Amino acid sequence: MTIASLLEPITGQPGPARLTHASDWMQGRTLYGGASALVAYTMAMRAFPGLPPLRAGQVAFVAPVGEDITLTAEIIRQGRNVTQVRSEIQSDGKVALSAFWLFGEGREANALAPAAPPENWPGAPEDCEAVTHSFAPSFVAKNFELRYGQPQGADHGATVRRWARLTEDHNLDPVSKLVLMGDVMPPGAMRAMQRQGPISSINWSFNVLDPESRSRDGWYVAENASQHADLGYSSERLRLWDADGKQVLDGIQCVAVFG
Repeated sequence: MTIASLLEPITGQPGPARLTHASDWMQGRTLYGGASALVAYTMAMRAFPGLPPLRAGQVAFVAPVGEDITLTAEIIRQGRNVTQVRSEIQSDGKVALSAFWLFGEGREANALAPAAPPENWPGAPEDCEAVTHSFAPSFVAKNFELRYGQPQGADHGATVRRWARLTEDHNLDPVSKLVLMGDVMPPGAMRAMQRQGPISSINWSFNVLDPESRSRDGWYVAENASQHADLGYSSERLRLWDADGKQVLDGIQCVAVFG
């Protein structure tokens, strides 16, 4: 089921909405984080048409997001170049997701410091082995094609890296695709866990480095790396690179590690 079907009920008007195709994007009892973030982002875009490109987002995953929701969006501040918008998803009368979006017009560059190329580049996606979905959430098997982005059997520390692309193009604009895909990998802390147990994203803050990204054949390298894990939480760095090795998204996330 295309993501357009999930987003169709979002009109930009505040009020209730029913996501009739949410089942294809569920992760347990809640929407997959990238999909729920995209719902909130789409609400902001449809509520205020003509916004400049998205430069950054801050998303708080507060509670499960299901089919029946209420959406709101408001402009917090609108300047000459930058507009800041808050959108929220409510379930059962309580906030389930709160997002803060920063939209900004491009300007002539005064600072130039391109992101460094990734270490241990895995090579072209077509040269990497396909990943089976036997242990992945159902939304991954339904919506994503994955290929290994790290040598199998090697010690990768607390880092998970894969080639990923949507199984359908979905006719998404470039930024919507990055929001949808940016959180697709499991936390790197998964590799550092001493015993099996549930994990849950609490928030996600990211910067869009290329709002016009159109990677070859839709492939991106997605990486989640735990920078520090202890006391039941992991601080993660999330990054996306296009098929040419250009970084297009840079983010951080707090993850709860149970068990």
